[in-house]
Amino acid sequence: MLSIKPFLAKLFAKSVKRSVLKWVNTPLETQQKVFEKLIEEASHTVFGQDHGFSEIKTYQDFAKRVPIRDYEDLKPYVDRVVAGEEDVLWKGKPLYFAKTSGTTSGAKYIPLTKESMPTHVEAARNAILLYIAETGNSGLVDGKMIFLQGSPILNEKNGIQLGRLSGIVAHYVPKYLQKNRMPSWETNCIEDWETKVEAIVEETLPEDMTVISGIPSWVQMYFEKILEKTGKKVGEVFPNFNLFIFGGVNFEPYRSKFENLIGRKVDSIELYPASEGFFAYQDKQHEKGMLLQLNSGMFYEFVEAETFFEEQPERLTIANVKTGVNYVMLISTNAGLWAYNIGDTIQFTSIKPYRIIVSGRIKHFISAFGEHVIGSEVEQALKIATEVSKIQVSEFTVAPQINPSAGLPYHEWFIEFENEPENPSALAKDIDQSLQNQNSYYKDLILGKVLQPLKITAVKKNGFQDYMKSIGKLGGQNKLPRLANDRKIADALLQEDLLN
Repeated sequence: MLSIKPFLAKLFAKSVKRSVLKWVNTPLETQQKVFEKLIEEASHTVFGQDHGFSEIKTYQDFAKRVPIRDYEDLKPYVDRVVAGEEDVLWKGKPLYFAKTSGTTSGAKYIPLTKESMPTHVEAARNAILLYIAETGNSGLVDGKMIFLQGSPILNEKNGIQLGRLSGIVAHYVPKYLQKNRMPSWETNCIEDWETKVEAIVEETLPEDMTVISGIPSWVQMYFEKILEKTGKKVGEVFPNFNLFIFGGVNFEPYRSKFENLIGRKVDSIELYPASEGFFAYQDKQHEKGMLLQLNSGMFYEFVEAETFFEEQPERLTIANVKTGVNYVMLISTNAGLWAYNIGDTIQFTSIKPYRIIVSGRIKHFISAFGEHVIGSEVEQALKIATEVSKIQVSEFTVAPQINPSAGLPYHEWFIEFENEPENPSALAKDIDQSLQNQNSYYKDLILGKVLQPLKITAVKKNGFQDYMKSIGKLGGQNKLPRLANDRKIADALLQEDLLN
């Protein structure tokens, strides 16, 4: 019997597309309405009274009264919310805290409110529905769907539930997808990542998987286990698997490896979710960038990354941004974050509509010599070089080598190869040239003999997985930084004997 679900999914997709286009076509008005509502709703909170929200009439008023903050700066307010106080950052109490591991603050507690929580679920849903509206591929709703995520088990702190964002969201899977969803609740609750992946493989092998989603590095681990167990490519095991949904990191360094593991190309959708908000998703298969969510209870500001650490950097709204510029993104939200620096840098690929790519982290860069190399530049350099040489890379990270045993300093690239390059020095030369083409500061340092060209250090098979395991961050939503301005990861790889 033919299922009615694909037909209904197409109708729903058309309806959602119409509602999305309404705010996409009125971006400035949409953001102004969001701004006004946020200020009005929070005017009686502790934060609102401390910053004179009742006096704020314009964005300029807001920018004068509310300084840029990161988690450390906002922590005194968050601590009061965690202690159980009401009406601190947002009206009432949050529904949840998304607990994340901060690098400087220890655990971070990011509030999720009854106003903000639905936007996380809606954005994820809309990403799939816009894909269906564009491609007509609605048959996927009849198959099984998996999201490799953290445990949905929640704890409680002063009457507020807390857990990982992906675990919290697992409680909000729409009823019409409950029967399609995998893995089982029991398997999803397994804490040890390697045990969990083994269990997921066992559960999914007999099923008709159509959609698979998660952070690429951890989905890769799942695919490799399937290949190891069956001796078949993933696309052969799951003939109807046609959509890969990912977020958290750039997929490009993984793309050729994935196509090899799957045995064919599949469509993909990129998402940009975080505990602080679901910021963007890919709305078109053949357009670069993700659609910025302007109607999701978040007001955005942007600061050029190059000026961010100045005393009073200029803050911009979407009305004044340009394509191709590296911006730090600030958010004010209906979860009670205000002019909050999430730590990411983005670039606009389009302003009609507003589409973005994540270019890196404001604290994840290499500028040991003034070169300010960012994440998107190293990813692009590796992509270009490996496309030429047909080399497949499992994972990589980059660190400065300031005090080499001989010669000039250089950038050291730690790469875990799927297939070893025949000529590593030629590959290093290609990557270096591509990096010079993108970053004029880096090029000047090479030409000026301040730096020597980059060097590649090979990492053992599964070396990065072993490193992440050693620091207690294997699986879930944890990601390996693409680059750092220090040698913390580099030294750990050496100490753990993870280099080839």
